[in-house]
Amino acid sequence: MEKVKNIIIVIFGASGDLAKRKLMPAIYMLYKEKRLPLSFAIVGVSRTPYSDKEYRNYMKKNFTSYLDPEEIGDNVEVDKFIDHLYYHAMDPAESNGYKGLNSYLRELDETVACNGNYLYYLATPPSLYGVIPQHLKLVHLNENEGTIGKKRIIVEKPFGFDLQSAYELNKIYRSVFNEEQIFRIDHFLGKETVQSILAFRFANSIFEPLWNRNYVDYVEVTAVENMGIENRGGFFDQTGTLRDMVQNHLLQLLALMAMEPPVAFDAKSFRDEVLKVYNSLIPLKDTDLREHIVRGQYMTSERGLGYREEKNVDSQSRTETYIAMRLELNSWRWKDVPFYIRTGKQMPTKVSEIVIHFKSTPQQLFGYEQGQSPKANKLVLRIQPNEGVLLRFGTKVPGAGFDIHEVEMDFNYKDFNNIPTEDAYSRLIEDCMLGDPTLFTRSDAVEASWKFFSPVIDYWKKHPEAPLYGYPAGSWGPQESEAMMTEHHAEWTNPCKNLTKTDLYCEL
Repeated sequence: MEKVKNIIIVIFGASGDLAKRKLMPAIYMLYKEKRLPLSFAIVGVSRTPYSDKEYRNYMKKNFTSYLDPEEIGDNVEVDKFIDHLYYHAMDPAESNGYKGLNSYLRELDETVACNGNYLYYLATPPSLYGVIPQHLKLVHLNENEGTIGKKRIIVEKPFGFDLQSAYELNKIYRSVFNEEQIFRIDHFLGKETVQSILAFRFANSIFEPLWNRNYVDYVEVTAVENMGIENRGGFFDQTGTLRDMVQNHLLQLLALMAMEPPVAFDAKSFRDEVLKVYNSLIPLKDTDLREHIVRGQYMTSERGLGYREEKNVDSQSRTETYIAMRLELNSWRWKDVPFYIRTGKQMPTKVSEIVIHFKSTPQQLFGYEQGQSPKANKLVLRIQPNEGVLLRFGTKVPGAGFDIHEVEMDFNYKDFNNIPTEDAYSRLIEDCMLGDPTLFTRSDAVEASWKFFSPVIDYWKKHPEAPLYGYPAGSWGPQESEAMMTEHHAEWTNPCKNLTKTDLYCEL
């Protein structure tokens, strides 16, 4: 494997939540596993007036909160890593600070000897995504320097808030960087179990003949959380679940499930097939927007506060915290197969999984054990927790007769030779340093995604009366999401079925 060259990693928004919770622990794990070069530096950039020593102490203190003791390891190792941290106080929104940043990086470069090899990570509010690149360009911090001094930039989601803003943002980035310098990150694609979907599909010949409309009845894509918005009220109330989860995370999972085999496993081939899935989404008509989309917002219950009682949330907010949708693809493989996707906060549990429901046998030859109804085969690709693959099928009950009982074959990644699953951010940051864009979103895919979802946002703006259903915190969401599936004789696969009981549903 190619090694990472000497580098300076510049984190904009370095005193924020993302930097301390995800980025710094992820980079530390790369350091601990000796996947960083011997010479590197991490420069935190933010408005908070830290000195280098104060910033190092701030980050070291957070390690115990966001890493397990076995991950932290030796305190001596932590101290050595912390010595690579630096801090430069400035307002990233103001252009007059970038001349000083340029001088600071050039001076540090002499120590690190990275010859202008810089990686910028925008861990900032989305309002700065279009500002920072233009300011970097003003002082030539966007320009590659020979074969070694590469400039790369990682941008968090959401990349744009609708189709028009995504166009404008892509236009800004194209004016500052080449496409190979831009890494639009979706940490879901960094998860080992998400990448394993590709291996499961394309490394095993027994499933490929069944992976189509002839054998698949419908597909579920679920990513739900058992927590609220935590301290993200100001951001989330302006964003909502569609922008925060559906337009990126869930659509990526759907693409991995539905894509054709790439001609080779390289960045271009893989991302070409993802784009084909996005372009094959059948546009939603007004009737679909009413009948095939269910919005919800969690309400106060014994489990916790309602969304409107959360900090920095409008008391009359109509921002959705739950979405269920029915989508279809206009492709030979998936014609007329419904894809049901859902995501929500304050659910009974935290789970991300894809469930493939196969069609029933054309004739029921056998009876089923008392209390069981005939069930079609079901394949569950579990992304989190209990990462693995589960196949449900029927087998004969021992004894006289031919009664059938549903059983399971279950594989857990935790049993895979005691090899721990890798942190998603660690994998993606390393890929970026190596210049591998395979698991990052390309500009045309961003625009194709927004082209599909922007009409949904526009419809909600034009029709403020569009239903927004309440659901108690700790439930599985609005009952209307169950009703949406009945036309296809389908139902959601809910782990912990005993937790779904509730009699409090209403329209907000």
